[in-house]
Amino acid sequence: MNGQTRKDIIPGAAVEIVLKADQRTGKLTSGIVKDILTKSSSHPHGIKVRLTDGQVGRVKTIRQT
Repeated sequence: MNGQTRKDIIPGAAVEIVLKADQRTGKLTSGIVKDILTKSSSHPHGIKVRLTDGQVGRVKTIRQT
């Protein structure tokens, strides 16, 4: 599942995000969603979230648990 639709992402979900500093390389960072920062219902580059460890990035994949 990709992270372009806000309704697919809930706090507590396991996701992989791309941090701002890693946008050129596309390096993924795994974590658990704490807050959803994007207000619109969708975003072509992924919904912006804050992870429980404080890192902020755009969701690329939602991991199935």
